[in-house]
Amino acid sequence: MKIAVIGGTGLIGSQVVTILKANGHEAVPHSPSTGLDLLSGEGLAEALNGADVVVNVTNSPTFDEASPAFFQQTMDNLLTAAEAAGVGHAVILSIVGADLVPDLVYYRAKVLQEDILKAGPVPYSIVRATQFFEFIDPALSWTSDEHSVRLPPTLVQPMASADVAQAVADVSVGVPLRGTRNVAGPEVFRLDELGRITLVAHGDHRTVVTDDTAGMFAAARGKALIAKDGAVIAGTAYQDWLAR
Repeated sequence: MKIAVIGGTGLIGSQVVTILKANGHEAVPHSPSTGLDLLSGEGLAEALNGADVVVNVTNSPTFDEASPAFFQQTMDNLLTAAEAAGVGHAVILSIVGADLVPDLVYYRAKVLQEDILKAGPVPYSIVRATQFFEFIDPALSWTSDEHSVRLPPTLVQPMASADVAQAVADVSVGVPLRGTRNVAGPEVFRLDELGRITLVAHGDHRTVVTDDTAGMFAAARGKALIAKDGAVIAGTAYQDWLAR
């Protein structure tokens, strides 16, 4: 298959390209660095020429009120170009529980992206993943100082980006789901607990303070970010990933 990977030079996209190429597919990465502007549509027709599948793992540059407009415009452009090019399968990466955290505008924006794809003209698949291990350190930095890190007790089920990429690659070479596949890590943590584990692993002696209001994940209640029955559970445990 020829597979156009939009966002193919980023954390997930670059790994998707590597996996697909290793399995004999013609996977082509596209991003601003290769001349594609998904917001304006410049370069889209060329990127999708001859493609059997398009995988979109681009992300909004911000998590704020600008994110819905980003996903609206980029998905409209992508689906118009994909239909014109005769692409038979469009795949996007979204977030487990995005529809259960309406207080986060970025999560609402991801649901909007999903809805645009579902209503569009191209057979589709949605991969919803839990938070990536690689995002734990940045999350700690949002509400930290030299002495402490404040984190909510939000339940999370994080996974390695490599496992996310594998899930996206697997879906992209299959028949369009016309639905959603959820993927998640093998362990559930409280975010404050995960912060303590991470700081210990890094030799960081700061204290984790449990704070119900700290950071964006404080908006997620109960088991909103936990995979439901039927999810594909990845094999990489957090402690094993930390020890690499």
